[in-house]
Amino acid sequence: MADIRSPAVAGMFYPAQPHVLREDIQRYLDAAEPMDLAPVRAIVVPHAGYIYSAPVAAAAYRLLAKSVRPPARLLMLGPSHRSWFQGVAIADVGGLRTPLGIQAVDLDAVRRLVEIGRPFGTANSPHAAEHCLEVQIPFVQVVLPDTKIVPMLFGDVDPLEVGRALNDFLSADDLIVVSSDLSHYHTNEAAHDIDAVFLNALLSGDCLGVARGEACGQAPALALMTIAEARGWHPHLLDYRTSGDVTGERHQVVGYAAVAYVEE
Repeated sequence: MADIRSPAVAGMFYPAQPHVLREDIQRYLDAAEPMDLAPVRAIVVPHAGYIYSAPVAAAAYRLLAKSVRPPARLLMLGPSHRSWFQGVAIADVGGLRTPLGIQAVDLDAVRRLVEIGRPFGTANSPHAAEHCLEVQIPFVQVVLPDTKIVPMLFGDVDPLEVGRALNDFLSADDLIVVSSDLSHYHTNEAAHDIDAVFLNALLSGDCLGVARGEACGQAPALALMTIAEARGWHPHLLDYRTSGDVTGERHQVVGYAAVAYVEE
């Protein structure tokens, strides 16, 4: 059996105690007020510490919890914050462990993506300390515990090339999760203005506007936009807040949004 990726930020970004973590996630889900949208084909969710961003992420995950039929697998796309590499690094492990257990990786899908070749390849080292996908896994374990995942980190790569390749690979039963925070370390007022420009570009399908904007998951978002345009998916903003909106500390904040793409 392939290795299991151990958690890197349990106890820092989210609780390390299983019962506390599950209770916290359920509380975030219960408090979320998502739109009545279906069928959801992709979501964009933030990846900061839960006290800051989980209420926003929960708006998207509650939509998934309401799905009539769970997806066959989740293609999870995020930026690499700590490692530089070319292409897209896919985790070649049997699963990702959190305090809630192990979420299985779809190794057959990993193999088929690697067979495509550039820009895909397997590399576990970029995933070892990376938080952007890890913080999504406990939510997945609560709302879609039996759904296998394909964890992908974007390095130096053309996101439109990735989007085209994933569009050819994607099955009708797959769902995409893009992990991204928005602007970083502006005043709260400035962050709202900057993020509004980015989100308007995302919601209108303006790839150039998104490429010019501020988001650490800009490349995965552009890949998703390429797929959405090809397949006729439409984005809907579910929630937006900054860390300043949550904590009251408004001098240097980070922006968070939840977006759902729906096949209409």
